[in-house]
Amino acid sequence: MNEVAVSHDITYHPGKRTELFRSLTVGEQAVAFLRLSPRVKQAIFEDLKDSELVDLLDQMDLQQAEHTLAIFKNRKRKERILSRVRSELKEKTQYFLRFHPKAAFSLMNFNYLLLSADSTIGTAADAIDEHYRAVGKLPEILIQKDGQLVGEVPVSALVREPNSKPLHKYILPIKTVTYQAEIKEVMECFSATKRGKVAVLDKDGSVIGLIYSDDALALFANAPATALYDFAGVAEAERSFDSVQSKVKSRYKWLIINLGTAFLAASVVSLFEDTLSQLVVLAVYMPIVAGMGGNAATQTLAVIVRSITVGEITLKNGTPAILREVGAGFINGSINGVIVAIVATLWNGDPLLGFVLAVAMIFNLVVAGFFGALIPLVMKALGKDPATSATIFITTATDVFGFFAFLGLATLILL
Repeated sequence: MNEVAVSHDITYHPGKRTELFRSLTVGEQAVAFLRLSPRVKQAIFEDLKDSELVDLLDQMDLQQAEHTLAIFKNRKRKERILSRVRSELKEKTQYFLRFHPKAAFSLMNFNYLLLSADSTIGTAADAIDEHYRAVGKLPEILIQKDGQLVGEVPVSALVREPNSKPLHKYILPIKTVTYQAEIKEVMECFSATKRGKVAVLDKDGSVIGLIYSDDALALFANAPATALYDFAGVAEAERSFDSVQSKVKSRYKWLIINLGTAFLAASVVSLFEDTLSQLVVLAVYMPIVAGMGGNAATQTLAVIVRSITVGEITLKNGTPAILREVGAGFINGSINGVIVAIVATLWNGDPLLGFVLAVAMIFNLVVAGFFGALIPLVMKALGKDPATSATIFITTATDVFGFFAFLGLATLILL
């Protein structure tokens, strides 16, 4: 992105100003915005939605955000946007700090400046001086290109170089991790950067704050990485290209547990031996009831595990998702229940058998939605990999409750 050209177009084409600005990525918007005059900034403010302004401010350091908010004319809107920025920053920081129960908000450091890679050392010196006079501390210097973090420049490197030199010649890499990262990834990042800093990023790549690795590791008394995983309750997840021995080691215990739960499902069926002996036709439909429940649960599991992976859902905030999966299970169960009832009535000439199948189908898909959503969240909270362990318990739940509902209703209605 040519920052000067973009800023020029936005300034001198007022009729297309908002359209041009919105065509940029949020990171590019922040870069271009800082080059605009106060008058043009104010005009853009009036056209953008609150949510767009919050996203824009998220791309800036605190000094830039403060200067940006200072030109707001609408005081009420300014307070509303500031409140949203603070709330989102707090929520994201607190979510990231879940890696340790004693991690405090103060662990996140906001004492940094975001400067463009095209800036000169003289520009950086002016920004540092202004920041120091306002805060009383020298900031960390983070460098962006097209609105994305590309590294840092040590303040010591700026002292001995002429003001005309561009900053991009002195950029050093910096470790980054998103605030939604799995706890295991966070621990690996801190362990690999014991004497440095880690930039915590939002999902769009903007900087939320900095954490010094030695501060984070001090919470664990500088324990090695494996001990950190144990402390946090994080189990090593299986990878696609792991060795055969590794795959067997991570799975065999769960398969043995699955064998035990299979006997549990079989014991439920054995309770209805008399019913099955008198109504042999029920055996034909048992795989349908069990299979539909298992398939529905697998669909729910896939959605929940994906949400767990990107940090959207945990056991604490998962109740709405569980209830929605139950609702979807009821509707899907009703649709499929009507279909299987019609087929059973036409095939076997028994409307009551169709009714029993329909009710059992609805019940089993509700069970599939409930346990398909709840169990992976519980397994994750216990530090287990839900992708490899949750299926066993979900299948058991759909088999046990599905068979019990189907055979129980058949016993009450058909005999």
